[in-house]
Amino acid sequence: MSGARRASALAPFYIRNYRFQWPSDLLTSWAFEVETLVLGWYIMVETGSVLLLTVLASLQYVGTLIAPVFGMLGDRIGHRDLLVMMRVTYTALSATIMTLALTGHLAPLNVMIIVAIMGIIRPSDLGMRSALLADIMPADYLIGAISLSRTTQDSARIAGALTGAGLFAAFGIGLVYVAITCLYVTAAVLMFCLTRPAKSHVSVDRLPGDALGTALLRDLKEGIVHAWSGPGMRAALCVAFLVNLTAFPLTNGLLPYVARDIFHTDQTGLGYLSASFAAGSLIGSITLSLAGGIRIARLLIGATLAWYAMLLVFVELRTMPTAMACLVLAGIAQSMSMIAAAVILMRTASAHLRGRVMGVRMMVIYGLPIGLLAAGSLIDAIGFSLTGTLYAAAGFIAMMAIAIRWRADLWPTHAPANVR
Repeated sequence: MSGARRASALAPFYIRNYRFQWPSDLLTSWAFEVETLVLGWYIMVETGSVLLLTVLASLQYVGTLIAPVFGMLGDRIGHRDLLVMMRVTYTALSATIMTLALTGHLAPLNVMIIVAIMGIIRPSDLGMRSALLADIMPADYLIGAISLSRTTQDSARIAGALTGAGLFAAFGIGLVYVAITCLYVTAAVLMFCLTRPAKSHVSVDRLPGDALGTALLRDLKEGIVHAWSGPGMRAALCVAFLVNLTAFPLTNGLLPYVARDIFHTDQTGLGYLSASFAAGSLIGSITLSLAGGIRIARLLIGATLAWYAMLLVFVELRTMPTAMACLVLAGIAQSMSMIAAAVILMRTASAHLRGRVMGVRMMVIYGLPIGLLAAGSLIDAIGFSLTGTLYAAAGFIAMMAIAIRWRADLWPTHAPANVR
């Protein structure tokens, strides 16, 4: 590999499989974001209930509790093959909503049921992407590859926020879902074009006499124990749970409420708010893909604290331009924090356990539906500003506690998590 290639921020694209995985992940992320915004606005318009909005957002994450099982399946059958099957399933579910909408039979209950089914599978998608990246990328490309992969989600949030709201307003939910279904179909085809990565580990199959159920449970336990034992991995998992519980609810499932009831705007304004956070996240991802010599664990601490500081400001703002600027800064910090956590986990995890480790990482996303449901009730009781301040302040304090508790794993320059 030439020195020029090593130095290039686009070096991961010299890997053939990455040239298929990146656009497949991009189209899937675009479809996810458009779906989330369109369905959230649909529920708000049809029911007018912030509680049902938080229930809808929570249903998208019901599968986080079984994400380690998907990780185990990925380790057994291959992360590429599992992603193909998942994306074919997304296609079928989106086609169902499309059909119901075009025939005039779509109702909030239908949406809730289909989103619940999708929510069993969808939370594991991001983890399987990272595990597949670790399979196909050389170690010195990993930070750049994960950062570039993160741009698929960031650009999707921008595209979903701006085009999703506009398309919904112009054409209605049925025609929007025609586009969503096409995105899923193309993503599945691109993923199918990947060649299966050569296994770099010993097969996990058990002896013939070993009961299948016992083998599966043993595999699952092995992955969970490993995810909680590596240097820096426990801290990364705790940070991931914390931000899903206290940070993401404010800029994720609650944005339709914030747009309508705090800033008194429509779906176009919602798109601008969501796109601002995503633009900041994209800036953060691109910056990390270009940067070198980063102390990843130190970045995790600093970026997460900065994220909470921006949220403390955001919840007090009442004008759209200043709120959008604040969300850009929050998005930059969020991106750097989450990329740092993913790199720590992928660097530390054993090759044959990557799927299960990322499954555990996805499992902690269950903090998001818990945070959303709690926020819905708190907003009704004490209002958005106090709820947001409580969430951001508690998260900042808890992050400081994590940094102190695992200081030996996160701060010293010689710590494995800080290796450049």
